[in-house]
Amino acid sequence: MRKLQFWVLFGCLLALAIAPPVIGADAPYSRITFGACARQDKPQPIWDAVVDVQPQLFLFLGDNIYGDSEDMDVLRAKYQLLGDQPGYRKLKQTCPIVATWDDHDYGANDAGVEYPKKRESQQIFLDFFGVSRDDPRRKREGVYHSQVLGPPGQRVQLILLDGRYFRSPLKTGFQPGEPGDGFRGKYAPNSDPEATMLGAAQWKWLAEQLRIPAEVRLICSGIQVVPDEHGSEIWGNFPLERRRLLRLIRETGANGVVLLSGDRHLAEISRLPADHSDGVGYPLFDVTSSSLNLPSGNFTKAGTRFCNEINSYRVGLTYFDVNFGSVLIDWSHPDPVLRLQIRDEKGDVVLQQRLKLSQLKPTP
Repeated sequence: MRKLQFWVLFGCLLALAIAPPVIGADAPYSRITFGACARQDKPQPIWDAVVDVQPQLFLFLGDNIYGDSEDMDVLRAKYQLLGDQPGYRKLKQTCPIVATWDDHDYGANDAGVEYPKKRESQQIFLDFFGVSRDDPRRKREGVYHSQVLGPPGQRVQLILLDGRYFRSPLKTGFQPGEPGDGFRGKYAPNSDPEATMLGAAQWKWLAEQLRIPAEVRLICSGIQVVPDEHGSEIWGNFPLERRRLLRLIRETGANGVVLLSGDRHLAEISRLPADHSDGVGYPLFDVTSSSLNLPSGNFTKAGTRFCNEINSYRVGLTYFDVNFGSVLIDWSHPDPVLRLQIRDEKGDVVLQQRLKLSQLKPTP
């Protein structure tokens, strides 16, 4: 009997040791990491640096794999390549992972509502990230998701948007500016009032989420929100929808918002001033982290990698090598301190915006 009890106890301890960590709602969250754009068929050494931060959470912001297929067996196989990465397995044992998607893991480059396998792709996405069978994402269209972490007074709300499932087709024909303005893409603003980024159901859901009490809100978008000039995939491709998002943040009284984004294969911090015509009443930061293992492909004609991409909202420099992001919150201060960071492959901070939580509230 004692031998049986020993092996039962041993089995329970072993299960606890190998079980992935789960999100706790009560403990304060002060170390959150994030990133985007991971080629599943290439080495991913950056995960060691992410783990060294001792994150309580990792947010995957899209292009988590480069699936680009309407064959669901191909998509599953590519997710498996990510799952087999030693560093990614180590991350899974370190902290919970919460994800949204962008175009390549959705299924096709720059795709939106027209992608024909989106329902099937959604279930494969949810399977890979271990989303439970009773989760609302299993029963509705789109992978958007929200939850609040931490105790009252130290609450962090995660809002992960789905900018693919419902997004209207893009419009091409972007006109280049003067030489020297910076690197530009091909998409022109689509000002059709019927065009959408999120779809009616997700817009309604988002308005409800922004009214939930929280001190810090991390709104995660696969593509950038604040930059609206460079003509690649951005919320600015749909200027009425971008304005609607910013207006919704303002009108719901949602304080403490920080935007996290990926996609660009570069890292930068952008700032929408509080007094901007579309402003939310306080400075709105958009922290872009990309790529986890695929450095920027923006080259000049001379082959120089550090090609400027136009962004008049940029704070500081652009970082072009592999990177990940971190949000550090020091709750010990009467006015909590946030550090919005971009870190390199070794974990060193290469970009940072330091601010107090009170700065993310409208001033009289």
